[in-house]
Amino acid sequence: MEKVRVGIVGVGNMGSGHVENYAAGKIKNGKLTAVCDLKPERLAWAKEKAGEDLLTFTDVDEMLGSGAIDALVIAVPHYLHPVFAMRAFAKGIHVLSEKPAGVYTSAVREMNEAAEKSGLVFGIMFNQRKRAVTQTLKREIDKGTFGGIRRATWIITSWYRSQSYYDSGDWRATWSGEGGGVLMNQCPHNLDLWQWFFGMPKSIWCTLDFGKYHDIEVEDDVTAVMEYENGMVGTFITSTGLTPGTDRLEINCDLGRVIMENDKLRFDRNEMSEQEFTKTYKGGFGSPRYETIEIPVTGDNDQHVGIMNDWVNAIKFGTPLASPGVEGINGLTLCNGMYLSGWTGEKVTLPLDEAKFNALLNEKRKNSRRKEQTGGVTLSLDGSYVK
Repeated sequence: MEKVRVGIVGVGNMGSGHVENYAAGKIKNGKLTAVCDLKPERLAWAKEKAGEDLLTFTDVDEMLGSGAIDALVIAVPHYLHPVFAMRAFAKGIHVLSEKPAGVYTSAVREMNEAAEKSGLVFGIMFNQRKRAVTQTLKREIDKGTFGGIRRATWIITSWYRSQSYYDSGDWRATWSGEGGGVLMNQCPHNLDLWQWFFGMPKSIWCTLDFGKYHDIEVEDDVTAVMEYENGMVGTFITSTGLTPGTDRLEINCDLGRVIMENDKLRFDRNEMSEQEFTKTYKGGFGSPRYETIEIPVTGDNDQHVGIMNDWVNAIKFGTPLASPGVEGINGLTLCNGMYLSGWTGEKVTLPLDEAKFNALLNEKRKNSRRKEQTGGVTLSLDGSYVK
């Protein structure tokens, strides 16, 4: 294989960016050979960008069966990610999916099983894993630099969106079109990083506000609390209605406090562990002295291009993926668990009750403002996701 022949389905916001990266030669071992979209004007734009040799399709199955591609990038609405991935695996075609992995964990589980059975390379566009600051934090957590983690608080209110953003497409911010709001659209990266750093909790409790700041039917304000088997507690706060926004992850550990903010890592390092101090200190009031250090941030920082090159190289050379597609179910489980808790007002324990989640989401889909699905595919309301 000289270069991996890549097709892209969906030439919207994200798909267009991928077309431009290929056209600019940023994917060393990949060549864009085909694109698929329902809109002729998007196909014409892609051909203008990538060259007259680019094949264009309006039907994804035709592209998959054309023999023109070895690998497929999926950049279509969320519900269709597992649908098109499984069709590609069945044709012997590698897959890179945009985030999120899907909407239902049950559908994503089936997709993962198909990927593993196929033996093909399956990646997901969690480009935040290729930020230098997140790579550095992950390394230091894994090394045990901060000691045992007691509490993590992530405030992500930097996802501000105006009403005109939501009005730009009738599929936006609808249960039927997107499958959710800020959790499903803006926060899959944050939820992936959360589980990448801390693993999966044992329980989730969440409050959701639907259309609190916008004329939308889905959530635009979220506060979630996650409990872990080891006693760690996590708080996850996000919104698209607050500005100026914050993106600050604070981690309280036995050896001090870590803050990730503005692409920097600050460590307020105790002179001794909290556990040692509390057992030995005899002065009544008091706390360990600490020093503030800035942890040098190192890593790739190549984000979307990095994930795309990583995926193509895995196909060509068999190198390991930085963002394996099968891991997409973890962040989606957090997302689905937050919805289930918010809808029911109850604490949700993991593993997730997928049947209960599917049933509640399907009821919302039936009454959604957006009645028809996109992409020429009719989605079922029984949790199996496609007919």
